[in-house]
Amino acid sequence: MPTTPAMPTARKRRRKTRTKTVSHRPPIVASTLKANEIDLFPGKEHLVCPDCKTWCPITGMQGTPKLVPHHTGHAGTTERHRCSGSHRRVTLNVAVGKWRTELIEAVPTTTSRRATKVLPKPQTPPPPAASQIKPAPLNAEKTRQAFRQHQQQCPACKGEATGRDGEPLPCRDGQALAVTFLRLLRQEPKRRAVREFFARERRRFDRQYAAAAPAKRTSEWAAVLPAVKSTDTQRAQLPVGDAPAEGLSVPLTTLRPAR
Repeated sequence: MPTTPAMPTARKRRRKTRTKTVSHRPPIVASTLKANEIDLFPGKEHLVCPDCKTWCPITGMQGTPKLVPHHTGHAGTTERHRCSGSHRRVTLNVAVGKWRTELIEAVPTTTSRRATKVLPKPQTPPPPAASQIKPAPLNAEKTRQAFRQHQQQCPACKGEATGRDGEPLPCRDGQALAVTFLRLLRQEPKRRAVREFFARERRRFDRQYAAAAPAKRTSEWAAVLPAVKSTDTQRAQLPVGDAPAEGLSVPLTTLRPAR
């Protein structure tokens, strides 16, 4: 809304309360407060009121420092009222440089006391017992691959490792792998025959079980049939006396009188 010469202009309000009232209570000594309970930054002097525990500005820094009048609205109380710490004098016996040093030194101490984030420990399944561990079956092809890989990495198998007299050194690991591979290669036909035999026996057992299942089910039903018939007969019998009513009759006439 544009202003006209006839309209009065508002006077600029003061940023701080200007009053000569001083509380009769003893002054607050700055050295008795903690470094995080007072702020001595030039132009932004504040401290925590000991009565209502709220941050209050300090006025009169050039003359008599004191707390500005304030209420307990920010202290979490149900009713707001004027704090008794209003206009209380403040004794600034702490230099700004010393206060800032104490505040900087208190930051690492506070950070070290802060609890760290608790990470959930992964739930690992318990390892099986020694009696529950099933060894992997030996295979000629896997043994051959392990033997070839050992030959590529072992200097003795390559013939590069020699003794003091210049003779090549034998490799016991390579020799054991070679012996195992030859033994498995000889036993492979017998192992294949055993696997095929067990596979045939498993298929034969499955066929016998599938053929005997209907006959077994019929015999089981025949065994429990007398008990089932007796239960059905007892359920069909009615007790001696009047038969119970199936339900209340529904009125055919309305209760509202005819017009």
